[in-house]
Amino acid sequence: MDLRNKNVLITGGASGLGKIMARKSLERGCAVLVLWDINREALESVRQEFAYFQIPILCHTIDLAQSSSILEGSAKILRELGYIDVLINNAGIVVGKMFHEHSHLDIERSMGINSSALMHTTLEFLPLMMERNHGAICNIASSAGLIANPKMSVYAASKWAVVGWSDSLRLEMQKLNYDVSVTTIMPFYISTGMFEGVRSKVLPILKPEEVSERILRAIEAKTKMLAMPMPYWFIRLSQGILPLATFDWVMRSVFGVYSTMDNFKGRTN
Repeated sequence: MDLRNKNVLITGGASGLGKIMARKSLERGCAVLVLWDINREALESVRQEFAYFQIPILCHTIDLAQSSSILEGSAKILRELGYIDVLINNAGIVVGKMFHEHSHLDIERSMGINSSALMHTTLEFLPLMMERNHGAICNIASSAGLIANPKMSVYAASKWAVVGWSDSLRLEMQKLNYDVSVTTIMPFYISTGMFEGVRSKVLPILKPEEVSERILRAIEAKTKMLAMPMPYWFIRLSQGILPLATFDWVMRSVFGVYSTMDNFKGRTN
C-alpha cells in the first residue's frame, strides 16, 4: 500500500499520534488528508500548520461517542471525495481509575470512543473499499488489549474488543478474497500526554514520532498485527505456557506492568 495519491482519513488527528501520522501522510504525498477530531480549534491549528504541503486537508469536528456524528461526517466525506483509501482509527480516551470508581458515563464513553466508534466508522467506508477491491484499515488498539492491568479495566475491555474485532475483520476480508488490508496496532504507553504520570520499570515509554513511523510502515507493508515493544507472539506465548500465577508474577515483579498506572494523571485538558 503506497500512500501517494491516496485519500487518507485519521480519527483523533488534531493532536498526539494522530497529528504526527497526519504530517507523515502528507510527507508521503497523499492526495487528500481528512482529519476527524472533537476539538475544532485544534483541527484548524493543524490545518494551518500543515498548509505548506499544499495538499487538501479536510477537517471535520466529530464526536466519536455519538454514532450519529460519525454517520453525518462519513456521509459528507463520501459526497466530497467519493471514497477513502486508507482509514486510520486512532482516536481514544483513558479514564485511569479503579473500576468501582468509574461512573456509568465513563464506561459508556470509553467503550463508545475506543471500540464502537472504530466499528461504526469502518462500516461507513468499508463497502466502497470492497467495491473497489482496494483499501487499508488500521486500528490503533493497545498492549492493554493483550495484558490486563489495574486502573485500566474499562480501557483494557475496550482495547480487547478492538483486537478481537479488528483481526476478525482481517480474516473476513481474506476469506472473501478482497484486497483490503487490516492492520491491528498494539503499542505500550506512548509519551503523548494521554498517559501522563505513568511509570515503567523495564519497558520503555514509546516515543510518538517513532511509533507513528512504524504504524505507517505497517500499513504500507500490509502487516497484520504489530505490538511494540514486546512482540505480539511473545505475549501470547507467555500467556499460553505460563500458569496464571506465574504470568502475574512476571508482569508484576519482573516487568512492573501492574504498577505502571499507580501515579497516572492523564491530560489536564
